Amino acid sequence: MSRDRLVPLIIAVALFMENMDSTVIATSLPAIAADIGANPLALKLAVTSYLLSLAVFIPASGWTADRFGARTVFRAAIATFVVGSIGCAFANSLEGFVIARIVQGMGGAMMTPVGRLVLVRSIDKHNLVDAMAWVTMPALIGPIIGPPVGGFITTYASWHWIFLINVPIGLIGIWLTTRMLPDIEPVGCATSTLGMPFDGPEKKPPVVGKKAPLLRSMRCGEWVTDRWEVECIEAELPCWAGPD
Repeated sequence: MSRDRLVPLIIAVALFMENMDSTVIATSLPAIAADIGANPLALKLAVTSYLLSLAVFIPASGWTADRFGARTVFRAAIATFVVGSIGCAFANSLEGFVIARIVQGMGGAMMTPVGRLVLVRSIDKHNLVDAMAWVTMPALIGPIIGPPVGGFITTYASWHWIFLINVPIGLIGIWLTTRMLPDIEPVGCATSTLGMPFDGPEKKPPVVGKKAPLLRSMRCGEWVTDRWEVECIEAELPCWAGPD
């Protein structure tokens, strides 16, 4: 199977797992409540906490991907989601269950935007629309089939398996991410003290009147001095530095 088809499939499975978990416990709340000794209505907090965690941590995912590398963050997101799933399966109180759902949401929040970022940066632009379709469909189907799947597992097995089934899927996803996804490096840039662009630390900065000293390579958003801030533009555009 070609990389242009394999990469979207890996990301699609991760997004399917994340989106299905947003609704999968809806039909299992009475069984979970009886097992952990909580009011079924109070367990609505577990659904809300997961969605709220998704909303809170999604904005930070782009920065972490640029800071540490998209593949590394995507792999860490799956691992965090698996840890949260294990916590949900073994929770014995309402508080522990809600905390585990928040951890799940933290991992899921990084999956969606970082997965799409990996897709955009690794797939040829001529195949990008087809790849996005492969990723989008599971995200739409997951919340729809979540309640019937959760009810089926709870009826014929145990509600714990709603979360434990994520463990082997997540471990396979981490392995496939390590083996198959391209290693997208963190975004970085270099600047001169004159605020002029140049191609990299190996090349000389522009000379205006006299030679401008090179500071050092910086990642986006870091401070060079108290008067200079590095700003990077991706897609191989120049990097600039300027005063406040």
